[in-house]
Amino acid sequence: MAHFGVVAPAFLSHFTTLGALAGALVDRGHKVTFIHRPDAAAFVRDPRLGFHAVGAATHPPGSLAASLRLAANPGGPLGVSRVIRDMAHSTTMLCETLPATVERLHIDALLADQMEAAGGLVAEALGLPFISIACALPVNREPGIPLPVMPFGPGTDAKSLKIVEESTRVYDWMMGPHRRAVEAQARRLGVPVRGMLHEFLSPRAQISQTVEAFEFPRRALPPHFHHVGPLRPVATTEAGTLPAIAADRPFVFASLGTMQGGRFGLFLRIAKACRAAGVQLLLAHCGGLGKRHEAALLKAGATWVTDFAPQQAALARADAVISHAGWNTVMDAVAAQTPMLALPIAFDHPGGAARMRHAGVGIQASARFTSAGRLARHLVRLLDDPTFAQRLEPLADKVAQAGGTARAADIVEAALA
Repeated sequence: MAHFGVVAPAFLSHFTTLGALAGALVDRGHKVTFIHRPDAAAFVRDPRLGFHAVGAATHPPGSLAASLRLAANPGGPLGVSRVIRDMAHSTTMLCETLPATVERLHIDALLADQMEAAGGLVAEALGLPFISIACALPVNREPGIPLPVMPFGPGTDAKSLKIVEESTRVYDWMMGPHRRAVEAQARRLGVPVRGMLHEFLSPRAQISQTVEAFEFPRRALPPHFHHVGPLRPVATTEAGTLPAIAADRPFVFASLGTMQGGRFGLFLRIAKACRAAGVQLLLAHCGGLGKRHEAALLKAGATWVTDFAPQQAALARADAVISHAGWNTVMDAVAAQTPMLALPIAFDHPGGAARMRHAGVGIQASARFTSAGRLARHLVRLLDDPTFAQRLEPLADKVAQAGGTARAADIVEAALA
């Protein structure tokens, strides 16, 4: 049996997704250890999984909260630049600490999140097998396919190709501090110098939470790229129960994920919109708000407000979902055949919303500028138009057939065979 190390950004959503795959590997007799800064230990919720802290000198206990606050709400261009520099700082720390840690822990292979270049870089330097995992949208590049952070769809005509090319050039310029940090570590570790995330993907196996039917049409993915659908725990029950939902009014579930759950103003507009639309609203803020905010949201129109809700159960019951278009929520909504009102905020949210529009399974609006009244009108349209749900049915079948966590575990084991 193998000992896998997991290298990923220190975000709860990424650790949770990789934790599902790690749990499936533990079920098969393997050992799995997450490796990151000390505070990230709180994101490993399965007691069967290990955690090894590194980088305490540069990323001491208590420092992660500030990084998460910045990433959740960077503000303008200067804030975005600080987020990118923070990413570079974290990647540098991992590149400097992983080699000795891998040796000390007797790691046989790495599960490397696509969004953290250190996993693939260090594995290459050590001659260690590694598997790339796309917890968010895949970073694999090809002409005509917008980067995950871009809000528009694909195209093969000259105009579309130019838009993708120019937007990619701007993105690469903005990521300069991160690229230069990765290039410096590549030189230090003695591997061919490059610095972009898509340049450190596994030559053995690449696993993505996408399904081909709900992704832009790809033509250049490698043969070892696998669409497996959502990575969720195998044969486990979600924590929590749903409230008593009345059958005589539509039920809407709203969540902005674990990083954006503190956006009280946006939640307030959502609550007012649901009251205006006459629907029941379960709002989950993922621990981002306090009791005073919860009371205000109930007063504004939410039927129930909680920190965490059993998302898959809520989506299975919901007539619609209002979300930030984070990929975990999007894929869970597709699997549950739940039409979406997407309010993208940051990271790959615009890409998730673009794919939703491309498939015709939801409506997109501005998280910043859309009023409560306009949100209510969008919601009524989403609930009254049956074509959104009809388009979701074949996509949900594709998700069910994709294999999920069990297939991902098969792929990991086969890559090491």
